[in-house]
Parts: sequence; structure tokens; C-alpha cells
Amino acid sequence: MAEVVNMPRLGQSMEEGTILQWFKKEGDSVTQGEPLLEVMSDKANFEVEAPANGTLRRILAQVDDNVPVNQLIAIIGQPDEPIDALLTGGAVSSSISPSSSSSVISPTELPSPISVSTAGQERNPISPRARRIAESRGIAVTALQGIGTGPGGRVLERDVVAFLDRSSEPAQDSAESARRRVTPLAAKLADDLGIDVGDLALGLPGSRVTADLIKRRAESTPPTPPSDGSEPQIAERIPLRGLRKLIADNVTHSRQTAPHVTLVMEVDMTAVVSMFPALQAEIQKTHGTKVTYTDLLIRAAAVALGDHPLCNAALIDNEIRVYSEKNIGVAVAAESGLLVPVIRNADSKALGDMSKELKELVNRCREGKQSQTDLTGGTFTITNLGAFGVDTFDPIIVPPQACILGVGRIAEKVVAVNGQPAVRRMINLCLSFDHRVLDGVPAAQFLQRVQTLLETPVLLFV
Repeated sequence: MAEVVNMPRLGQSMEEGTILQWFKKEGDSVTQGEPLLEVMSDKANFEVEAPANGTLRRILAQVDDNVPVNQLIAIIGQPDEPIDALLTGGAVSSSISPSSSSSVISPTELPSPISVSTAGQERNPISPRARRIAESRGIAVTALQGIGTGPGGRVLERDVVAFLDRSSEPAQDSAESARRRVTPLAAKLADDLGIDVGDLALGLPGSRVTADLIKRRAESTPPTPPSDGSEPQIAERIPLRGLRKLIADNVTHSRQTAPHVTLVMEVDMTAVVSMFPALQAEIQKTHGTKVTYTDLLIRAAAVALGDHPLCNAALIDNEIRVYSEKNIGVAVAAESGLLVPVIRNADSKALGDMSKELKELVNRCREGKQSQTDLTGGTFTITNLGAFGVDTFDPIIVPPQACILGVGRIAEKVVAVNGQPAVRRMINLCLSFDHRVLDGVPAAQFLQRVQTLLETPVLLFV
């Protein structure tokens, strides 16, 4: 019996997935368990495995389509097996099999009855691989519009490579080559429409700029801004989708639903800075990893959460849930966007073990190899912008958590010590908290506890 493949739910917060690539095409044989396609969920990229042996009879969602969870995306069956009934909503065996790196789908997350409608969102005019190459070389996507050789004028990797190759020609030779490669009709149409054929002529070697390419560029070029200058010229249009859309939705939801209050406290880090070289050497010797200030901040926050449990809570369904586990998320700037991998039970782990685990999590996130488990289960979050010279900021709470701790840079300042001016290494800690869950006093007491732990760092190891 034929099997349908629906868009899997790769995490409780996922509502839709973006198809990045199909590893098989229609008519190919597939084996149960082998990668069938790659999907970008609300948190990361995952491979989806084939649920059965057979032939990939039909692909119903294409690359770059945004597809709602549980919507039909493919059918696997025998080559001579009728599948028309499946496309009209008939009874069918339904399976989805995300790869082992993603979380297991619970019974409540199994597919609903199939839907035959496809995503229908506007396709990207450039493939993901081509976009990555263009961005890495500083080429605006708009500069590539109209030179695509893929279906419907889609810009492919080969087009970007050709663009780069042709762009490296000497200016005089390149200009002469461009003039030779434009057909007379295309040249006249470009002149009538005000289209610069220079970029269009930088396509594949041997190809020519035709009237169709000129029309395509004219249709894809953003309109000229009004003469009064009320709208600036658009350099690029970036669809709000995937991880970027998730971040946008989350921060909007957080700001609109959680009344944020941010407390800022200055902490003297001189003692930590003084002991740090010896601590690094010891951790390197015992655990083979290089400890960081962020590791110490995680440790301090985890210990302080044990004394102030309301900061380790979440508001869910009109219920304040106070957690016993201190699972601390750390904001990481990855290529795909902001990710928050989680150190579980941070209060019970040795500093060296925690430091090594965090580095592995961060590396997976930056390489795009993180699993769903890496990004879920957090009860408190730390975001550190000190490396960018930031002193103070107002972090946005990660819903449904109650608190997030923002960390600024360690800077030398002249402060009063025992009534005398002294140069000390100071840092600002910025705690944003959900005023529905806790009030200012317990939040301030938590910050005071973190301050005490950092100013007397021996307490971190008691």
C-alpha cells in the first residue's frame, strides 16, 4: 500500500517547514530510512527519512516552499500502483520519519488527514546554494536577477560562478564582451526599458542576452523610488521565513505578552580576572578545554537559581511552573540566525565538563548540525554581548521563560574602594524578567546573589 509523506513536526513550536532540497526525484527508488529531503524547521535544518521502500511517485511541494505541519508533500508506492485516490483524500497509510538527530514525534503530533493543497508561497528566484555563494562573495541578490538559467529564470550555483568569473575580466574586455553578447532586439528593448545590460551579460560563457532576459529583469527590478525621496531604493528583498520568521514571531510575542522589566547591576570582576589564568591552566590540564568567562557566568547563574527559584520558572496556560532543573540556554549567533543551545542541569556539572559541553553545542550550531534536543528544555537564558564592546542592553525574554540575563563587557573603571579611588574590572549584568511571574525584589535578590558569587569566586566551587 502506498505511503504518504507529510511535513513532520520537528518540535512543539514548529508550525511550518521550508523544503531546502530533495535528495530524490520522481521515479527514483527509495529505501526505508534513507534521507529523502532536507527541511528547515523553526529551529534548525533536519533530514527527513523515507518511511517505506518503493518508488517516489509524486513530489507535491518544491524547494523553498513553506509547508504547514502535517501537509502532504510526497507519495511513495509501487511503480504500477494507482495513487489518484490519495490525491483526492482517500484512505492511506501515513508516515513521517525524521532522521535520528531530531526529536521523536509523540502520538499527539502524528499527521492529521491529508490535504492536497500545496504551500503556494512565492518561490525564491535564487537557489539556497547560489544565495550562500553570492552572500559569501558580497554579491547582492538583486545583481543576479535576470541571469538565471534554471526553471523560470531561477539563479543557480553555476550562474553565480559564471557571474564571478566574468566580473573578474578587465573592464575594457568585459564591456566589449558584453556588447557582443546582447542580441539587437534585446539591446533595443533594454534601451526602451532603461535596463543596464552589463550585469545580464555576465552570465554563462557563450550565452547571449535575449529579449526574454531583458523582460525578466524588468519584471524583477524594484520600482524606482518616488522623486520626492519618500522611500529609499531597495537593494534586496528577503522573505521573512524559516528561522528568521521564528525569531521575529518569538520576540514579538514576548514583548507583546510579557511585561518586561530590566534591572542593571554593576559587578566587580577583578577577583575573577585575577584568578582566571590559573583556572584556565588547571581546566586545560584536567579536561582538555579552554574555560571562558561565559562558563563562569553560567555557573554563577545556575547556583543563584537554586536560591531564587522564581527566576527559574515559566508562565504556561495561566500556571507558573517552577523548575527543579537548572537548564541554561546560551544565545549563539549562527549563520542561519540566533540559536539558543541548552546546558542541562548546569548546577550539578563540573566547570570543565560544562565548558567542554558548551563548546560542542556552539560548534554544532555554527556548523548547522544542531539537533532538536540541543535547542529545547531551557529554563533560563544568558546572552553575552561583551565581546562586541556592549556595556548595557535590554534583552528580550525567551518565551515562556521568566528571565534572561544580559552580559556586557568587562571594562576597567575608576571606582571607590574603601573610600579611595581604584581601577577595577567592572561588568554590567542586565536581568530582564516577566513581571507576571515575579516582582522586582526577588529579581534584584537573584542579581545580588550572582554579584556575590562573581566578586567572591571561590564560592562558585564550594
